[in-house]
Amino acid sequence: MSGCLVIHGFTGGPYEVEPLANYLEETTDWEIITPSLPGHGLGEGRELDLSKVTYEEWITHCEQCYFDLSKRHEKIYIIGFSMGGMIAAYLAAKYTCEKLVLLSTSRRYISIPRISLDIVMFGQKAIRKKLGTDPLFNHYKSKYGSIPVRATIEFLKCMKFTKPYLQDIHCPVFIAQGMQDGIVPFKSVHYLDKEIPVDAEIMYFHDSKHLICLGEDRDILITSVVRFLQDKQNHNTLAENS
Repeated sequence: MSGCLVIHGFTGGPYEVEPLANYLEETTDWEIITPSLPGHGLGEGRELDLSKVTYEEWITHCEQCYFDLSKRHEKIYIIGFSMGGMIAAYLAAKYTCEKLVLLSTSRRYISIPRISLDIVMFGQKAIRKKLGTDPLFNHYKSKYGSIPVRATIEFLKCMKFTKPYLQDIHCPVFIAQGMQDGIVPFKSVHYLDKEIPVDAEIMYFHDSKHLICLGEDRDILITSVVRFLQDKQNHNTLAENS
């Protein structure tokens, strides 16, 4: 039996990776852990409280979850979304990792042109009275006014701290990125691929925004991630979903 640690993003919660985590629980005999980072937990009945937490606490919490899994399992898979992707990369570089999956990983932040397009789209949906059902809009709305400047600074510190560890990753890596991502520019994949020394398998999703596990391509994404994790051979090919 193996263990799998799935890490959500900045200001989010386990709900961001829930479809993937649930599928892994249902189709494998692995132990799946989806921790809520300190100060987070949105979507679990708790409000964001990021006014006092530090990036060290986020990393330490994930390390502890990794240690707990490693006590019970020899093989540990790590999956990270957005900021969680950089924390996952740090763990994979520092400790033993069977395979690493990076989803919409925030190596570079932030795509102003894409956010502008999202705002236009929100306006169009508001006119058609469909804005309330848009998951991306509800994601932004739920966080409005909840993110103190101090927390954003801690996020940036987390990016700065974890970035050097990318060059120390030597396990198989799968990178998934939405082409319509309004938070992380899809070009950030280039930088990830350049800094990680192994030949990562890369998959672009043309219809996906930042919340890639909750978007229109999520079934294809889940199938691709599970295939990568369960394949006994390393993947060194570049794939693109059309």
